[in-house]
Amino acid sequence: MKRIITLQDISCVGRCSITVALPVISAMGVECGILPTAVLSTHTMFKTFTVKDLSDQIEPISDAWETEGITFDGIYTGYLASGDQCRQVCEFFDRFGRTDNLVLVDPAMADNGKLYAAFDERFPAEMAKVCAKADIILPNITEACLLTGAEYRTEYGEAYIRDLLERLLELGCRTAVLTGVSYEPGKLGVAYLDRSGKDFSYFTRRCPQSFHGTGDLYSSTVLGGVMRGLDLGDALALAADFVVACIEASASSTEPRWYGVEFESQIPLLCRMLEERLKK
Repeated sequence: MKRIITLQDISCVGRCSITVALPVISAMGVECGILPTAVLSTHTMFKTFTVKDLSDQIEPISDAWETEGITFDGIYTGYLASGDQCRQVCEFFDRFGRTDNLVLVDPAMADNGKLYAAFDERFPAEMAKVCAKADIILPNITEACLLTGAEYRTEYGEAYIRDLLERLLELGCRTAVLTGVSYEPGKLGVAYLDRSGKDFSYFTRRCPQSFHGTGDLYSSTVLGGVMRGLDLGDALALAADFVVACIEASASSTEPRWYGVEFESQIPLLCRMLEERLKK
């Protein structure tokens, strides 16, 4: 069985970050270790929450793993709380990255044209250093613009997306994936470009609802798929279809959408979808 490690925060209640990654990746048949960067009582969409920064634990935990000779087939990072944590993650990549393992970075820091309120204008440059060490990065369009200095647009065509992907590759990553791409009304999807020039895109129906944490759900599903042997395009398509299924299953929920998408009830569907793709 493949083993991955994810470095991001734990929101004890609310569906995001490790609270999503651990069950989803495990259900896909991949061992999911965790290195929490912070512990929150709830995710930050709640009005009241507590935060305990765990930056001072990253190095000693890493030391203990190195002493034990623990290795990982994949390293996956999500939300990082500070520039200092970005630097620590880069050091973690240097210690635990190998030629035969996969580093996937979700540079979760912005959306809808704006940097998250917790970050200052210097943060994207620190996150760019994390992306430079990755095999695969999964920014949305806002994050891609902040990472590369490109102009953010809400109306665009394929040439704009291609330019963003090329700029992202210049950061140093092996493959750049853009999420939240749309070329026509009612469709939403992803596009990627790798250093060999291979490109790919996949689109699903655009759901009218929007839920917190779907980016974490998407990235976790992509990593699980790749670790199980899917090529990247198949893993991206699987993740897109699964997120849509979760959003549609959550549409009638009485919980507010900021709480998170109801992915738990759809895990059996994810397992079936994964097995069907593995048989092809």
